[in-house]
Amino acid sequence: ATNRSTQYILKNATKYSVFKTITIFKMGIMSLEGTIKDRAKNSSNAHFMLIDGMSKLMSENFKRCNSLEFYASDLKWKLIVRSDTVKGSVSFYLWITDSRCVGSNWEVTCSYTLSVVSQTGGPDICKPFTLAFNAKQDSWGYHSFITHEVLKKDGYLVNDRTVFSAEITEVKPKFLDVTGLSRNIGRAERLKLTEVSRNNSKFTWKISQFSSFDGEHHSSHEFTVGPRRWYLQMYPKGTSDGAGNSISLFLHASDYVTDVPKEATTAIYKLRVLDQRPKRNHREFNVEHQFSSNSRWGFYKMLPLEELHNASNGYLVNDEIYLGVEFLFISTSEFL
Repeated sequence: ATNRSTQYILKNATKYSVFKTITIFKMGIMSLEGTIKDRAKNSSNAHFMLIDGMSKLMSENFKRCNSLEFYASDLKWKLIVRSDTVKGSVSFYLWITDSRCVGSNWEVTCSYTLSVVSQTGGPDICKPFTLAFNAKQDSWGYHSFITHEVLKKDGYLVNDRTVFSAEITEVKPKFLDVTGLSRNIGRAERLKLTEVSRNNSKFTWKISQFSSFDGEHHSSHEFTVGPRRWYLQMYPKGTSDGAGNSISLFLHASDYVTDVPKEATTAIYKLRVLDQRPKRNHREFNVEHQFSSNSRWGFYKMLPLEELHNASNGYLVNDEIYLGVEFLFISTSEFL
């Protein structure tokens, strides 16, 4: 009886939140973007990240979301939001990513506040810190910043969208070659999480006369999934750690389909060497990776050559091999 009562209360609380959302955002879905963009302009040392599709992070379809790089005191930083650290909670961290933070003796001390922004006029959830970033600890935050329960019912998750922010002040670097600590740029971004339609989620590359392939590597033709074009690249005799012992296989991110500027794409996908037997025991790896412009991600040791040439495995039949990728989810990030 107790469980039924609890379920009833939560169910009706959800309905109430939806009603409030319709009332407040009736003017249009873009008003939230405009609000955080204005807040960023009025705070030159803050960064706002709107996650559109928050339920996909909370259900752990996406394990983590990284913001775009932003400047505070002429140093580069990112925000990290995770769903897989503490069950039922969202983790939130600030990460220093500046390329000058190398070696073992650098240190950056700063004061900063991590926040989840209310979309219904209530108070933001704010947690202040004064901490030192260094080679041993380049990110700081909370493993359990906000629970799913609070996120859902108190105006922080509306229309499947949540806004995270960081404000960074009093930055004091040590042992860093940093001149003129003046570049503070308040920015806002939108990160959209999307499930890929099954009708357009798979690409298979058939390679005939595999044994006659010359050259170090070969690429498939480009194909489109989500907002950009992609292609597969294969090294038949391996490269780097896989040289001489494995097939190496990578997914490359190419151009965007439209001219609308996009800064980064995170893809969750499966990279495969297909088993051509009825058993369909594919060699398969699950990947989550953020692609910048013209970047790639895959495996130097995708499949050992010994396993490839073992006829009982079904990977190479009549000198033909099938390589494939299946996209599950894609995210895109862009500055507002």
